[in-house]
Amino acid sequence: MVEVWLPYGKAEVCLRVPTENFLGIIKPNEMKGAENPQEEIERSLKEPIGTKRLPEIVKPGDKISIVINDAGDCSLNLLIVKSILIELNEAGASNRDITVIKGYNPLYTSAAKNDVEFRNDEALKEVEVIDHNCESQENVYVGETSFGTKVHLNKRFVESKTKILAGQVRPHPYMGYSGGRDGVLCGVSSVETIQHNLSMVTHPKARSGLLEGNPVHEDVVEAAHLIGVDFTLNAVRNKDQELVKCFAGDLDEAFNKGVNLADEMYKIPVGGRADIVFASPGGFPFDLSLHESCKGIRNALEVIRKNGVLILVAECSGGYGSSDFYNLMAKYKDLKGIENSLKKRFTANGYVAYSLTGARERVEMILVSTIPDFYALEVFKLKTARTVNDALRYAFDSSKKNAKIFAISHGNITIPVVKQ
Repeated sequence: MVEVWLPYGKAEVCLRVPTENFLGIIKPNEMKGAENPQEEIERSLKEPIGTKRLPEIVKPGDKISIVINDAGDCSLNLLIVKSILIELNEAGASNRDITVIKGYNPLYTSAAKNDVEFRNDEALKEVEVIDHNCESQENVYVGETSFGTKVHLNKRFVESKTKILAGQVRPHPYMGYSGGRDGVLCGVSSVETIQHNLSMVTHPKARSGLLEGNPVHEDVVEAAHLIGVDFTLNAVRNKDQELVKCFAGDLDEAFNKGVNLADEMYKIPVGGRADIVFASPGGFPFDLSLHESCKGIRNALEVIRKNGVLILVAECSGGYGSSDFYNLMAKYKDLKGIENSLKKRFTANGYVAYSLTGARERVEMILVSTIPDFYALEVFKLKTARTVNDALRYAFDSSKKNAKIFAISHGNITIPVVKQ
């Protein structure tokens, strides 16, 4: 018997699997966090990839915008911005000429809102910090991508002499990877621009870890090139959310270096598929609600055989999450209905409902959580089990006693790659 410990809320649960059935645990590769995160950020700024250092780009009196990803960790964002300010001040730039724009992120709209520490830091005393308003009538038209997306951007950003983007490179459910370029689209874009871009999320190549041929990603890249970006900083973190490395410099080159490192951590080669897969989103905060827990569900589907069983192990101490997510799952009974709704108007809740419904139509699903059975069964149409081992017994009865089993410990950020 093999004991497999899976993250569950702020603790872990133990799954006991017969040795002959267990194929292994799929988890991100371990990479040590930087000993001194601030030093790593500063190193990347002093060793930019494919472009000059900021002190060589900026001149005194230039108006400067720094876009940061609002879904990121506030403490890391603060370190990044403070380090960029040091570089800009070295060039003679005044903090009064610098604007920090907190970018809009449609998939993580509730993240990182507790940013009092960020806004009140002494280093940002003379810097204006604003939240981008995607519905503002002052957003400026800058051109159209080959995908037909009319790009309207934040006026302050467009009018800045120097444009800087800072973000985190991590697996993204439909953009492939976040970071760098998405500071433009969706970060400082209008709601119409965002909606047109995200109307492509149902494309088969709009998926985690895939960039080439992914229309959502390629549209984002075109939008960033339309406006012209002078400098980027891309941070890469490990599964424990520790900063591993930063890549600063050119819009494309620095991002690609970050992706290469993220691939090493999060793309995990797998020899085949299993009949039963246990998937934990990664514990708190990834499994705070059912809505959060389902963001990586398509990753788990990659390693399940046809008609297999997917067991989602997620505490969901916050219940099902968004009421909009609940209403969409109650309203639409099949994937086609949600897909048509998404194409007309993208919402983060609609996308998660789309992912869950698609998974439910492909495999049998069991939920191990604290959500009351009524909601799980009646609204989300998920079978339930009180414990992971109860779920395993049910899965064995549903399939076969010699069924092969995988476990995924950090499902929201792990990208299994099945060897052909």
